[in-house]
Amino acid sequence: MHKLSTRQRTLASAIEFSGYGVHSAQPANLKISPAPADSGFMICRALGDGKTTPPVKVHFSRVSRTTLCTTVDLGDSVSVATIEHVTSALSGMGVDNALITIDGSECPILDGSARPFCEAILSVGLEIQPAQRKFLKIMRAVTVRNNDAFAALEPYNGRSLDLEIDFDSKVIGRQRMIFDWTPRRYFDDVSRARTFGFARDAKILRQAGYALGSSLDNSITVHENRVLNPGGLRYEDEFVRHKLLDAIGDLSLGGLPIWGRFRSYKGGHALNAHVLSGLFSSEANYEIVNAEDLPLEYQAFEEQPEGLAVNPYLRSVR
Repeated sequence: MHKLSTRQRTLASAIEFSGYGVHSAQPANLKISPAPADSGFMICRALGDGKTTPPVKVHFSRVSRTTLCTTVDLGDSVSVATIEHVTSALSGMGVDNALITIDGSECPILDGSARPFCEAILSVGLEIQPAQRKFLKIMRAVTVRNNDAFAALEPYNGRSLDLEIDFDSKVIGRQRMIFDWTPRRYFDDVSRARTFGFARDAKILRQAGYALGSSLDNSITVHENRVLNPGGLRYEDEFVRHKLLDAIGDLSLGGLPIWGRFRSYKGGHALNAHVLSGLFSSEANYEIVNAEDLPLEYQAFEEQPEGLAVNPYLRSVR
């Protein structure tokens, strides 16, 4: 195993995005910058006139709403919605530390997937930091339920997700995906999966203030027995892959990458947040372990997405 695979990583330089929120339809500019070792994912909001809120951890304890997306509370009545695609891209691509700065109340939806964020990470590369990566090792199974739906975190010697969805729709139906995480597999098999919805729900959602920015450019739209998007699906089972994308983003709010298995049936943002709360409800459920104490061979450099530069540590990130 390459020794550097156990070290923390941040972006080699900042990346920027502009767009609008899928729910609010409001414009937003988003910047993801390098951050110091051991800082995790931090977020702040630019309020105008040169004022910015103090950076805070993107953490499950700050989740204030989980209806159709994950919203985090930054304090002083400031929040940011639809954070999960950004954190999914960072976590999925193997980034440990980053500072997210946004000037709106919702992250830009872009094309509805994590791919634009991943491609930007690919374009700048990552930088190794002089601190060892740490993991949340699941020691005891934790399960949360809502009727027949559930989410669980279980002991497992690796990083695995097992998701199943079941929709009353001939287009979607019942789909399952078992995913053993590596950055390459995330980039190739998950990152392009887009958010989705049903044409029959559009009016009700918009009356409730959701999906105001949704379109065929950023969402898969299902109408009766067909997909309305002109290009069709990016993956045959794109629906369950997007749920997996969301879960990776939501679970990153635990603060450290998880060493264990996540299982979910008919899950979503609420259950993802609740299972993290359940995990941290007892210190017997987890241990914080160093990367050097885990079998991380699969995280060697050949498991990076093709073209991703991972630079040796050269300088301090301030």
